[in-house]
Amino acid sequence: MGIVEDGIKDLKKREKKIMQMGGEKLVAKQHEKGKLTARERLNHLFDSDTFREIDMFVAHRCVNFGMEKVEIPSDGVITGHGLVDGRPVFAFSQDFTSRAGSLGEMQAKKICKVMDLALKAGVPFVGINDSGGARIQEGIDSLSGYGEIFFRNSACSGVIPQISAIMGPTAGGAVYSPAMTDFVFMVKNSSYMFITGPEVIKSVTGEEITFEDLGGAMAHNEKSGVAHFAGENDEDAINKIKKLLSYLPSNNMEDPPVEDTGDVSGRTDFALNSIIPDNPNQPYDMTDVIRSIVDNGEFFEPHEHYARNIIVCFARLNGRTIGIIANQPMFLAGCLDIDASDKATRFIRFCDSFNIPILTIADVPGYLPGSHQEWGGIIRHGAKLLWCYSEATVPKMLLITRKDYGGAYIAMSSKHLGADMAFAWPSAQIAVMGAGGAANIIHRRVIKAAENSDAMRKEKIKEYEDLFSNPYCAASRGYIDAVIVPAETRSRLIDALEIMCGKRETRPPKKHGNIPV
Repeated sequence: MGIVEDGIKDLKKREKKIMQMGGEKLVAKQHEKGKLTARERLNHLFDSDTFREIDMFVAHRCVNFGMEKVEIPSDGVITGHGLVDGRPVFAFSQDFTSRAGSLGEMQAKKICKVMDLALKAGVPFVGINDSGGARIQEGIDSLSGYGEIFFRNSACSGVIPQISAIMGPTAGGAVYSPAMTDFVFMVKNSSYMFITGPEVIKSVTGEEITFEDLGGAMAHNEKSGVAHFAGENDEDAINKIKKLLSYLPSNNMEDPPVEDTGDVSGRTDFALNSIIPDNPNQPYDMTDVIRSIVDNGEFFEPHEHYARNIIVCFARLNGRTIGIIANQPMFLAGCLDIDASDKATRFIRFCDSFNIPILTIADVPGYLPGSHQEWGGIIRHGAKLLWCYSEATVPKMLLITRKDYGGAYIAMSSKHLGADMAFAWPSAQIAVMGAGGAANIIHRRVIKAAENSDAMRKEKIKEYEDLFSNPYCAASRGYIDAVIVPAETRSRLIDALEIMCGKRETRPPKKHGNIPV
């Protein structure tokens, strides 16, 4: 046997040992928890036989606390690149079977290397987190590693899509990198995110709380909004990641992929002509409107469980990816509040970063009133929405289905914030406020002095409705480009998107604006 053959034999032996990760017992323990291993996760993410590993043989350099005697396969993380549905992606996957996937100096260097390569190549980056946190034995080197990753998260933001999957414990400093990425996926009953765990909270405050209630998938999907998606298991979460990637361009210099969906661009839906209830205070499900308009009725919804009074989702119109922001009358009457403003703002900025046209569907009675909202900073949070619609330069389309009142009318992608094409259904009510409230203010003295104040109030409400509770006053000013038949909405939006898809718009040169965060 020659020197080359000996070398190959040695290579295969080393690879085999590393591929066993933490060993049979720890791999079995991972499976007992209903979790895939780090390598299984990457195999599920990437197309068959396309994953190419980088830095398999990297080893830690720690000699403190007996660590010089400890071997950690691949230093607890697998890194590399491959194809997802035929498109290139870089990724890392922390290996909990190898020293709990703890992050030290060399693991951080491996992650930073593939982040740098993803940025250079202009391809999406996926991080699969399953780690016990910082490797305490390495001290400041571990903290330095986190900082280097955070720095790259910032550098990559708005240049390549960054996606995080939480598939195990993620605590302390480890939670900040996922929070800096564009989308966070969690897995029900097996993934957790928190700055301080239940034990620390109990010792400091006396509060008793479970891991799941404190930082589980649904806690962050429903309450905090830190996570965008909740998978039933590892496979489900990874399938959702692949679905998300199918809507996105590889980087900020590309347009999103165009797909032949087979849907008819001129398709009409006469159910839309009667979807708005006769009672203006009766809700309807805005997702029915979205399904009717988009290709094959399909859309993909981040933050489905958070701030449900507003919907954000990806869909396609005539094969083109669009981002949709829509008030949801089924929750809080579709009012804007602090959480809804933050949710929509973040989504708008992502779409604008990656050349995804935006469709806004408005049915909003105003901002949610109350001291909790005011003291929580609804003015500041609401201002973000104004800021981001104004800042966005992608094609912006607006559809008003029913109520569109006051400051919320302005905030929901009005012409005044740069909407390119604004449409309204005949049922649209565009005014400073509802007719009842307006009449009570404008005609307060007349109503009070009338012999039959109720009859006078109804008369004045009708008068205001005739003047303003319709789309025609706004249309007469050019604030609405067209009042359209609801059944024809899809074809009108597709025509608008096709004519505006080559839009080019610039803003004054500056380092960056000072967004009201």
